[in-house]
Amino acid sequence: MAKKKGGVGRHVTKNVPRTFSPNLQEHRVWIPELRRYMRIKVTARALKTLNKNGAFATLKKAGLLAA
Repeated sequence: MAKKKGGVGRHVTKNVPRTFSPNLQEHRVWIPELRRYMRIKVTARALKTLNKNGAFATLKKAGLLAA
């Protein structure tokens, strides 16, 4: 159907669904309780959580620390 009638266009040959992927970042995070750095791959949203709740508590809750 034509775009002006609410369609996707008349000359469209195929319709591919959009894919969404997480905004992953590789970061080196200092953990004061362990007195060491840790390399982690986290999303941008998880970085905000790390800053808010602290690295040790957040990583322990996520199951990334065995301490």
